[in-house]
Amino acid sequence: MNNEVARYNKTGAASKWSQRYTMGTVTGNTIVYGFLLVLFIVTFFPFWHILVLSLNDASDPTYGQFMLWPSDFSLASYRTVLKDAEILNSIIVTVGRTVIGVPLTLACVSMLAYSLSKRELVGWRGINLFFVFTMYFGGGLIPTYMVVKSLNLIDSFWVFIFPGIMSVFWMILVRTYMEGLPKEMEEAAQIEGANDILIFLKVIIPVCTPVLATITLFSAINHWNSWYDSYIYTYNPDLKTLSAVLVKILNQFETNDMLSEAEQLANQQRKMPVSSESIRMAVTMVATLPIVLMYPLLQKYFLKGMLIGAVKG
Repeated sequence: MNNEVARYNKTGAASKWSQRYTMGTVTGNTIVYGFLLVLFIVTFFPFWHILVLSLNDASDPTYGQFMLWPSDFSLASYRTVLKDAEILNSIIVTVGRTVIGVPLTLACVSMLAYSLSKRELVGWRGINLFFVFTMYFGGGLIPTYMVVKSLNLIDSFWVFIFPGIMSVFWMILVRTYMEGLPKEMEEAAQIEGANDILIFLKVIIPVCTPVLATITLFSAINHWNSWYDSYIYTYNPDLKTLSAVLVKILNQFETNDMLSEAEQLANQQRKMPVSSESIRMAVTMVATLPIVLMYPLLQKYFLKGMLIGAVKG
């Protein structure tokens, strides 16, 4: 009897295995994983190549060639970049707009989303249509510039904060997430005597961590990588963001003005570990790495927040 049971179990297990791992399934998985591997290599290698060049001595004869790791490790390019006053100031401006802008955006988006999640709100449909309308139609660059100028935000740090403080798309994600929360939580809080503000702060916000973390990531990337507003609305070099300075450097084929005259003369007389190419690579990494490091911290919330926030439309 036991032998028959064991034989049946083995046969059943083999049958299940054959059903799950047929030739077609194995071939399909191989194609999918192969495609993802190729996609990873294609997207990761340029980033890795820039990192290797930024860490390699510019006087190395093999500099600029195909390398998987630095053949002559050097941090001279990073030291040169971090000594430059313009870059240091742009880092401060970028960090400042990110630290100030992200919390303000979260506050505005979450408060508006909570208000519009209440379908009993007077004029709810009209207010929603008003905000959705702005997603598809805008005034354009010149009217926007005129509005910003009329608000005296030209050449002001706050031009980085106020014009982009609200995103309708992010608001819709948060609103949809809030609409999916159990109504019993709010009803229980109301029975305990909590008003709308307390319910929002003590009940709704704590359970909206996934979608708010997603918005945090979106907003931080937007602030950190933004350069066009700095290019359009600011003329003071002390208000240029890191990405704007990076664009300026990448558009210049000569960056020797970042080096002192003595260093430029020394470059002509002997090989130096820094070149215009290595400086461009180092600036690119300085501008890219901080925001890349945010992904592992918020990854566990990102997918959940996006999926749950987009279930309803």
